[in-house]
Amino acid sequence: MHAMNIISANNLACPIDKLALTKRAGCYQCDNGHSFDIAKQGYVNLLPVQYKRSKDPGDSKAMVQARTRFLDAGFYQAVADDLSSLIIKNIPAIKSSCILDAGCGEGYYLNQVINATQKLNNENDIAFAGIDISKHAIIAASKRNKQASWIVGTNSQPPFLKQSIDLVFCIFGFHSFSGFMDILKPGGKVILVEPSANHLQELKAIIYAEPAMDKSKKPPATTNNYSLIESHTLQFQINLETNMQILDLLSMTPHLFRASHQGKANIETMDSLTLTADMIFRVFEYQP
Repeated sequence: MHAMNIISANNLACPIDKLALTKRAGCYQCDNGHSFDIAKQGYVNLLPVQYKRSKDPGDSKAMVQARTRFLDAGFYQAVADDLSSLIIKNIPAIKSSCILDAGCGEGYYLNQVINATQKLNNENDIAFAGIDISKHAIIAASKRNKQASWIVGTNSQPPFLKQSIDLVFCIFGFHSFSGFMDILKPGGKVILVEPSANHLQELKAIIYAEPAMDKSKKPPATTNNYSLIESHTLQFQINLETNMQILDLLSMTPHLFRASHQGKANIETMDSLTLTADMIFRVFEYQP
């Protein structure tokens, strides 16, 4: 039995002029001379300052730590398992392919996907890349898994060569169908995992004065270039047994910023909470 051969992503593009980046001693460079240092943790920052909306965009260090604790406790293992099987089903049967976790956070899901693909009897080469706008998240991800290529960057302008990605997945992230169009191969897949109607409904009942206060964003419409080829839901129960676990969950969701003052005060006093996880998995195929 031969496990898939994991290779480094060799399809990075300069975020300034879109030229191919070549790995040199301690940095990536394009032919125009733009150079990007490889950090000691192994990641590369390809987010030019003009793309930043703030000095320190994306999840804060505290949010990354909260999500790391929560996910490492296994509460969303069912999500990782479902995602891994879906990705394995959609990996193209070609000699060399590249999979991108767009909005990878601290690397939990991509790490699980990599571990799952290692069990395949397959001699093909595969590159895994994770991109996130938060430097704190990418630092955590690069400590979690040394086999993936970790990049600070943005989904709307992903720093990869045109038509060089076979599959993009995005878990509870800000996906960009237009950004993905720039990098996907014809026939490439996009897998989205998003909250469904009843996701964390028990938490919402506590933190919002009324359910209408929850202004969760509806997923944006796709373009004509994407066709939905699969969709299914996943529901399960989560039993949180400490206040820390409850606060960690709140800290890793947008609800942290939307909750009412009273709602946050209510959460501070709770030491157990049973929640409904309700998610929708959708697979799109891209054709230019």
